Amino acid sequence: MPEHTAALRLRLSGLCFLLQILNILLFAVFVRYSPESSPGLCPPQLNCSQRNQEPVFQQRRFQDVHIQVLLSFGLLVAFLSRYGPGSAAISILIIAFTIQWALLIQGFFYFFLNGKIYVGAPSMVSADFCTAAVLISAGAVLGRVNPVQMLLLALLEVTLCTLNEYILLSLMGVSDSGRSLTVHTFGAYFGLVVSRVLYQPCRDKRKREERQDTGHQTDVFAVVGTIYLWIFWPSFTSATTAHDNAENWAVLNSYLSLVASTIATFILSPVLYEESTPRMVQIQDATLAGMAVMGMAGEMLVTPFGALIAGFLVGLISPLGFRFFTPVLYSRLKIQDTWGVHNIHGLPGILGALLGTLLTLLATADTYGDRLELVFPLVAQGSRTVTDQAFIQLGALPLTLLFAALGGWVTGEFCSSATGWRVRGAGGLTGLGERAGAAPKQSIPIRQAGQSPAVLSTVQTQ
Repeated sequence: MPEHTAALRLRLSGLCFLLQILNILLFAVFVRYSPESSPGLCPPQLNCSQRNQEPVFQQRRFQDVHIQVLLSFGLLVAFLSRYGPGSAAISILIIAFTIQWALLIQGFFYFFLNGKIYVGAPSMVSADFCTAAVLISAGAVLGRVNPVQMLLLALLEVTLCTLNEYILLSLMGVSDSGRSLTVHTFGAYFGLVVSRVLYQPCRDKRKREERQDTGHQTDVFAVVGTIYLWIFWPSFTSATTAHDNAENWAVLNSYLSLVASTIATFILSPVLYEESTPRMVQIQDATLAGMAVMGMAGEMLVTPFGALIAGFLVGLISPLGFRFFTPVLYSRLKIQDTWGVHNIHGLPGILGALLGTLLTLLATADTYGDRLELVFPLVAQGSRTVTDQAFIQLGALPLTLLFAALGGWVTGEFCSSATGWRVRGAGGLTGLGERAGAAPKQSIPIRQAGQSPAVLSTVQTQ
């Protein structure tokens, strides 16, 4: 066992070294500063969608999105007391690597000109979006993979996520500024399929031998993470809107959806769980779900009462998902969703895509005015009808699910075969592994039916 632990440490150290050297070499050859912040110096060939905005405004958007990714997502995984400190550390590792790799991969698709990649605030925001998708996937496989496998997952997912985003946003012309599809839906189902591939047969059927309360310390993590979500997520949703007036709608719709989903949790949680008031983890989940549903529809004409309705409905669906869907995922589909990403990212992302499709059908020049060119430029130019755009918005959903499923399956097989290691026990994400042939017992807490999301039941696997 000591030699196995030492080997894993060296494997992680060696992989980090090789990947960082690769990034340094690629940055030296391809990456240059973008001229977009200087008036008149941004070539029209570059996709500088924000070249007309002030540099300070671009920097503020990047800072808000980056804080959201670093603090909110980093702290959200820490409510699991078994994995909290280790998973937070690995989240920093994922963020540090993924931002570099996403700048390169996305640069080749969006910011490549004359053999060079030009990076600036827009490219950093796009890299943070991609990093968020990887962190969502990490929540589904938490405790199922070691740090080496997590880096390999990030390496492949960034490439596939960027390809899916490029096809949807650039080639198909889908409007998804808040990334309901390309971040929430893709990240959730990519991670769930990876978890399914890495599934190990259960020795006993969902034994509840150990009920584990997260306690006060991890509730504090949930409080801090939720506060950061409330502060910075509207900026996350509106970061890619083209102009200030488009951003205002996205921010307002996000806040209204957020507050309605939170109220819905206070309504439904006492009915589903034996608690008079929801735990902070449940409020955290409602916040995430309420924001995810506004990803595609945020900059559209939702109307204030429409945003409240959407947030309220998704606030009801998320706890129902934990109560009824999560046990089905495990018992029927053999998917262990540690963080519950299906309920707080996957389902809200799908609902957000359907809501965006409906709102696209209702878009007219009279209701949108000049804003129609910002949200649906091809419709405003006469290249498409509203019906065509709505069908394209709807078709983006199964395409994203297909990319996520195929990509997750390939990534899971690659992570399993390339390392030849299985996670052992509570070490999980934090780094203890064992050869696949040894068949060790493994305790993985997942959120089950009839439990508060703050209480985790342990499933014995081998």
